[in-house]
Amino acid sequence: MMKFDLIRGTALVAALVAGVATVRPAAAQELVFLSTQLRPVDEAQKVRDVLLKGAPKTVYVVDEPSPFTVRMKAETESGKRTISLVGALHGELQPLAPLGALDTIDDVAAKLGDRGIPASLMELGKLGTGKQVYIPWMQATYVMVVNKKALAHLPAGANVETLTYKQLADWGKALAEKTGSRRIGFPAGPKGLFPRFLQGNLYPSYTGSMVTEFRSAEAETMWNDFKALWTTVNPNASSYDFMQEPLMGGEVWVAWDHIARVKDALQAAPNDYIVVAPPAGPKGRSYMPVIAGLAITKGAPDRAGAAAVIEHLTKPGTQVLTAAEVGFFPVVNATLPADLSPGVKLLAEGIAKTQTAKDAVVALLPVGLGDKGGEFNKVYLDTFQRIVLRNEPVRATLDAQAEVMRGIINGVKAPCWAPDKASDGPCPVK
Repeated sequence: MMKFDLIRGTALVAALVAGVATVRPAAAQELVFLSTQLRPVDEAQKVRDVLLKGAPKTVYVVDEPSPFTVRMKAETESGKRTISLVGALHGELQPLAPLGALDTIDDVAAKLGDRGIPASLMELGKLGTGKQVYIPWMQATYVMVVNKKALAHLPAGANVETLTYKQLADWGKALAEKTGSRRIGFPAGPKGLFPRFLQGNLYPSYTGSMVTEFRSAEAETMWNDFKALWTTVNPNASSYDFMQEPLMGGEVWVAWDHIARVKDALQAAPNDYIVVAPPAGPKGRSYMPVIAGLAITKGAPDRAGAAAVIEHLTKPGTQVLTAAEVGFFPVVNATLPADLSPGVKLLAEGIAKTQTAKDAVVALLPVGLGDKGGEFNKVYLDTFQRIVLRNEPVRATLDAQAEVMRGIINGVKAPCWAPDKASDGPCPVK
């Protein structure tokens, strides 16, 4: 049996995944659960058919983060509630607290005292209010999946468990030369999570920052290094949304993505892969943890039912099912069974390697951006496209994009989040 007890004792915040549905008005007897998580059609159906089995009758609907925020604000301002329960990332729930959109749920938290949810995660769920506002629901992160075929071409002296970005570039070059194809892959498609790689892995590994040092000399070095690495990346990367498909098709042998988006490849052929931590840069091996929470709306049409659904979804058995079915891992003390699928075990091992690396650097999902999160992500994508794809000058591009980022941060007055040092006002872009 394998004990799963990750992200304990460290203040980790945070966020993911894609797909859309529209919230329809609820009938009187319906408990509506609106979520920004587990949005793809197959994942949403697993929530309805498997994860909510045994819970009060629930209508599970999903939406993108920006429309989610707009709807929550509208229902709060109008006082007309259709939604009782919400599931979202820490950074998506945080701006709802000052609006008065979420109920305090100390009573719910008290009933879950035996679940073993780390105190640090429960503290995050207070959103700085001193009262419980959300209950941690599930956690995830981003990892690298390696087809074992690629191991024969590792650069001399490189250890796949402790790769640097320079070694990854050398490895990609060797793979291209030996196989005749570029075998490194990133989800840089329209619905891919590539901005999270740039924000949470690449930038902090070189600069120790996500915002403050955006246009630093270290960032300039980073982009020049990444341009070299990109020459070894599969040219189809701009169409990849989920890396499990190119992994299973053999187009890519080394891929970075969110654990839920590589799960099918590992499930299909667990003996073909290993899962390792992302590479390291001069400042360490940065990774981005993702924490999703469950909250009850203020004035919820069915508060008692929403509390019962939270209790159901945080049961150890349901949490294990969540890991098995959709690849998000427990926040409670849960023992993964010995007969759990090898693919899910590979993911658990990959998460453990990432979080326990000696040079690990925690980079939280953006916090406090509200409906400007998409614009913030676009700064990184635009910078990548200008420097790497269009070969524009690095320094001039960073200077221009830093102004855009500064405008976004100052506009919403978002203070810094890790790995940047805390700020009294808007996070500075030097």
